[in-house]
Amino acid sequence: MLTPRNLIAFVALAAFSLPSSAAENQLTPAENSAGWTLLFDGQTLNGWRPYAGKPVGGWEVKDGTLHAIAKVKGVELITEKKYDNFEFSWEWKVPVAGNNGVKYFVTEARTKSPGHEYQMLDDNGHPDGKIGPHRQTGAFYDVLPPAADKPSRTPGEWNSSRLVVQGNRVEHWLNGKNVLTYELGSDAVKAGLAKSKFAKEAGFGDKITGHLMLTYHQDDCWYRNLKIRELK
Repeated sequence: MLTPRNLIAFVALAAFSLPSSAAENQLTPAENSAGWTLLFDGQTLNGWRPYAGKPVGGWEVKDGTLHAIAKVKGVELITEKKYDNFEFSWEWKVPVAGNNGVKYFVTEARTKSPGHEYQMLDDNGHPDGKIGPHRQTGAFYDVLPPAADKPSRTPGEWNSSRLVVQGNRVEHWLNGKNVLTYELGSDAVKAGLAKSKFAKEAGFGDKITGHLMLTYHQDDCWYRNLKIRELK
């Protein structure tokens, strides 16, 4: 007979037997086998540096997250290493009206427009979101919009994003869904660039072996579980 005491023991045993989820800011055995590398260890800024020799500021490592601190003298962070073909995954959250982004193909030779940006935004609360979908979460910022049915989450909730670059093909993923795919040099990209703020930036839109960048936009933003693997 299942008595109340036995029921408590059964529940406790079941809970003990459940597989634990992967620890934050660590690689699983499967990720290790697949060639993934951590880009944030949850404790330090190892592997990152300020962009273009600027003074360090605007970031803190707290409670296992990399936090962009709002309304201070902040600087963009870039990876120490450059990447060509890669898959990059990360988790992030912004508050109401928050704005941030991840840039790729980043160069320090063009500081006004260092690279393409995967936009991260409170689409409904930030003014950029009202300009159009080409400036909303998941977009190739100011150039190409994401899918209209993207799986958005409420400000303050964690999002999972992924960026895949292989050859001239680029994919933006949001919360498990591919929300944008484009080909560098395609007619769609050329048309989007021609209408964007980058239209007169020489070299913008070209693929380069470059850094990844965490932008700083005077708003709070939190990152965790930043992981990358290089592709052939």
